[in-house]
Amino acid sequence: MISTIRTAVPTDASIIFDFIRQLAEYERMTDEVVTNVDQIRAHLFPASGDPIAHCLLAFESNKPVGFALYFYNFSTFLGRPGIYLEDLFVSPHHRGQGHGKAMLRALATVARDRDCGRLEWCVLDWNQSAIDFYQSLGATMMSEWTTCRLNRAGIAQLAG
Repeated sequence: MISTIRTAVPTDASIIFDFIRQLAEYERMTDEVVTNVDQIRAHLFPASGDPIAHCLLAFESNKPVGFALYFYNFSTFLGRPGIYLEDLFVSPHHRGQGHGKAMLRALATVARDRDCGRLEWCVLDWNQSAIDFYQSLGATMMSEWTTCRLNRAGIAQLAG
């Protein structure tokens, strides 16, 4: 099937939230999902100001089958903006049909059009099928970098 990719709009907040829950199930992290539809809507589609993140949706015959949620960052070395792909997910029954590649292609187009120097994302080290897929698209695995993270408690402690 051919994917139709479009930018998400405010009425898509519940679709995005549903994909987040499906992704959490796939990654065995359902207990970590604390967001809700209202938070998704508030941060991706604020009434005023810039959105915190953006989302592309993939459709097959008008049925949502996947999402790509991303935000902009900045490379000091390149002196250019970049895109960080927070999540890419295609529903299990629709995998292997080109939807993931179509969303990444659309995101690469956004990156090119915004003069971005990088398009980056993380992949779980146990997800070999995703690693193989990303490498088939030309992605480089950055083994010399380790992700660092402060959760809300760590942020509060560090901030005082």
